[in-house]
Amino acid sequence: MTAPVRLLITAGPTHEPIDAVRYLGNRSSGKLGTAIADEAARRGWTVTLLLGPTPRLPAHPSVRCLRFQTADDLGGLLRETVSEHDALIMAAAVSDFRPAPHERGEPGTKRRRTDARLSLDLEPTPDLIAECARGRTGGPLLVGFALEPEAGLLEAARGKLDRKGIDVIVANPLETMDSDQIRATLLGRAGTGLEGGRASPGTMDKDAFAGWLLDAVAELIERRHA
Repeated sequence: MTAPVRLLITAGPTHEPIDAVRYLGNRSSGKLGTAIADEAARRGWTVTLLLGPTPRLPAHPSVRCLRFQTADDLGGLLRETVSEHDALIMAAAVSDFRPAPHERGEPGTKRRRTDARLSLDLEPTPDLIAECARGRTGGPLLVGFALEPEAGLLEAARGKLDRKGIDVIVANPLETMDSDQIRATLLGRAGTGLEGGRASPGTMDKDAFAGWLLDAVAELIERRHA
């Protein structure tokens, strides 16, 4: 492509409120997503980073950073921005469940501690990358992540790739969570050239992995425009 690649990245966790103080969250640091954003900006790409509640920020000054808290917040940002980009890398760790509306209480209120046991009714959050894929013709390259136990990783990732209708999935072993390093395999839908998988060259630090992944994304974008 002659024009700079326009890349949209999501990173970090979501926080789904239980009350004004407590929330359901996860251990995502946003490190990989911000590393991808910084590397893409260094390449001269136009980068928008949708970043969840994490203190980690992109280092490159040209990265446009928009913040979210909940899955609904992120969904709104995706609907506003995804069509403006050539690729979406969905590295955010979106909570699969959130408290049902009747569990959240009135805004500004807090559940009081008691000695009784507490159960929460949880509902599934929207599948945001599947929503981006649904009913599309053309549009941006959609790259998702599958964080699964190493045993059965590729099978689970292929199932997620087909179920969500996206173009590429990064199969990432659960055992590397919280690590500064990553090893992964890219799997693609028919016609991407990644049907058989492309493994990263061993275990890599996340900055190096960001460059390796963006090389593949650039290749796939070129293929789509050829």
